Amino acid sequence: MRPAKFAALPAILLAALPLAVQADVDGPPVRLILVGDSTLAPRNGYGDALCARFTAAVQCINLAKNGRSSGSYRAEGSWAAVTALLADRQAAVFTYVLVEFGHNDQPGKPGRSTDLQGEFPVNLAGYVSDIRAAGALPLLATPLSRRSFKGGLLIDDLAPWAASTRAVAAERQVPLIELHQASTAAVQAMGSVEADTLAVEPPPASSPPSAMTASAAAASGDRASTETTSPARSAFDHTHVGAKGAALFARMVEGLLRERLPALRPYLKSESE
Repeated sequence: MRPAKFAALPAILLAALPLAVQADVDGPPVRLILVGDSTLAPRNGYGDALCARFTAAVQCINLAKNGRSSGSYRAEGSWAAVTALLADRQAAVFTYVLVEFGHNDQPGKPGRSTDLQGEFPVNLAGYVSDIRAAGALPLLATPLSRRSFKGGLLIDDLAPWAASTRAVAAERQVPLIELHQASTAAVQAMGSVEADTLAVEPPPASSPPSAMTASAAAASGDRASTETTSPARSAFDHTHVGAKGAALFARMVEGLLRERLPALRPYLKSESE
């Protein structure tokens, strides 16, 4: 009898599994590849914390990179590394690829900005096509909210890119991870002072919490775009996350994955862990 936890998996996938695997482990070995910008990347994003929420049956590979947009990630060759992994179909029975862009696609980022109507959705659709052609399952995530406030209200400057991601997901019938909506609601609810505790480090003593200074506005893209040689430069901004923020948003995405992809539930650690 087919285990109940495998009921949501495609029949063709189950048929390909050795009987010993189906009977003796929690689920077939799967792979999750993360693709995106610094909000997902190691060290200042939530991606590694998300990987930690999966059991040992999952190979979670975080290939998100600081400062990348939906256009520059492919143009610089980073996407080629993903397609090389996808070509190795022996590495896992099934592969998911989660794609999240938006922050660096916004205007004012030379070499990275993309046109919201003519380029950004085309780029996302291109990733979807490549992933499917490789026999893997694409997942699109709307961009993580920034945490800048004005007059007590969160500045939602990524809404158009979130809307474009939703449209591509609907048109191409791709599972959508609605991170922008969830993170925006959570950050607004906690307020600016608490939101600042999610950053890589506390705000400088001379800067009011969540003040929209020129330096903070510049840092609201990716840290790679504003690095200087000054040793006194603070790592605080309203985009990147430290351990607390990474844990919060990783758990948020975990919950969204549980809702949208029941087949992944057996591969996620218990919610009490």
